[in-house]
Amino acid sequence: MQLFFLLLGLLCSVLQAQEVSVTSKLTGIIGKEIVLPCTFTSTDSSVKVTQIMWMHGSTSLGVYSPHLGIHLSNPSHFQLVEPSNTSATLKIYPVVYTDEGEYTCEVTTFPGGNVKATTTMVIKAIPQNSAEANPGVVASDQVQAVATCKSANGRPPSRITWHASIPYNESTDMVNNTDGTYTVVSKFLITPTWIADGMPVTCIINDDSSDYPIPLKLSVQYSPVVTIEGFDDNWHLHRNGVYLTCNGKGNPPPTSYTWKTADGSPLPASVRAKDNVLYVDEVDQRVNRTFLCEVTNALGSRASRQDVFVREHAMQPQTNAGAIAGGVIGGILVLLLLVAIIFIVIKRGGLHKKDRGTYNPKPRVFGTGKPTEQFTYQDDGDLDKPLKGPIPMRDSGLSPSLGDEDDDEVERMKYKVLEDDEEEERFNEVGPMLQLRPHHPMDSYLDDDMESQTDGSIISRTAVYV
Repeated sequence: MQLFFLLLGLLCSVLQAQEVSVTSKLTGIIGKEIVLPCTFTSTDSSVKVTQIMWMHGSTSLGVYSPHLGIHLSNPSHFQLVEPSNTSATLKIYPVVYTDEGEYTCEVTTFPGGNVKATTTMVIKAIPQNSAEANPGVVASDQVQAVATCKSANGRPPSRITWHASIPYNESTDMVNNTDGTYTVVSKFLITPTWIADGMPVTCIINDDSSDYPIPLKLSVQYSPVVTIEGFDDNWHLHRNGVYLTCNGKGNPPPTSYTWKTADGSPLPASVRAKDNVLYVDEVDQRVNRTFLCEVTNALGSRASRQDVFVREHAMQPQTNAGAIAGGVIGGILVLLLLVAIIFIVIKRGGLHKKDRGTYNPKPRVFGTGKPTEQFTYQDDGDLDKPLKGPIPMRDSGLSPSLGDEDDDEVERMKYKVLEDDEEEERFNEVGPMLQLRPHHPMDSYLDDDMESQTDGSIISRTAVYV
């Protein structure tokens, strides 16, 4: 038993000292050449290699023996490159899709036994990519393939997508070729219109490793599209040097331009047609009509019309000077209105304070004898001034002058004026109003109530006006 474990330990140490090295994964390209390396190493010099063999699955492809030489199952497809006691490289040419799979390199040694390693090979094919625009023809509601994108003989099959700025559909077909490759064809489908002519589209082919964009321009055939330009709505009598230009666009390109009148009459003598331009030497009433321009290409003819209205006089260019002037005048009026409002407000404020009209305190004596009560009127400006001395009396010419005996009466009137001053201050606080004064009995009213003024007027003394 001890001998068994000793031999087993020696065998394990030998196995651990030898190794087979291969590439774990390779990619083969159909039609190309590929090599699969295999190298044997050992730290025990007593180990001898007796055979190196390559196998695909369970099929032997090639064997090398240091004593018996090389043996190949298919020499036209498989070869062993420079085999030796330590290596045997397998070469495959040309690579076909059936070569895909696992390859095993097995080394037989003495006394170590067999040692092996495996390589996984993936087979690909580089596709042939192409794209082209297919001429379409404008027809009513007819869907057409206006571009084709193709990825031929590729492995794995390619994926095709389209990029375009117009609505489209696509159809894709895939063919499995006998050599293991795939051909993918995609068609770009639209209902053709003249707008699609010359439109850029891009076919994008992805072959499982990268994207290959192929730009295209669509080609859509259509009968001419016609427009007329040059009429500015200001053709007036005797105007010179005007003309109409007929623009025709089509695929194939236009071949002829024909100018006509809408009513079928000949062109006026004042106009000249040359290719796509209608020249007017001098505008007159004969030009006041509708002109037609007919454009023709290989698919047909189309026409466009232009109505010409002749004016008696030239149309004056419109400007915004009137609007600007109106705006300026309106702004000035608004400014003047604001100034007037401010002036009135300031003026009224000054009137409240300074312009309350009153009469000067000039006592007047009416009738005969001494007045028992005197009434005065005074300006606001005078009310603000301090009283100095007795108030002078102005003679109205209707009453005798006061003598010394009337000094007491004058003194009394001075204090009366002071009372009126206090009354004025109260007036300023509450605003202008009519203030009534006491009056004499009715029997003396006619003699003493009225007072004459220097301007010849007569007012009542029973009321003070402020």
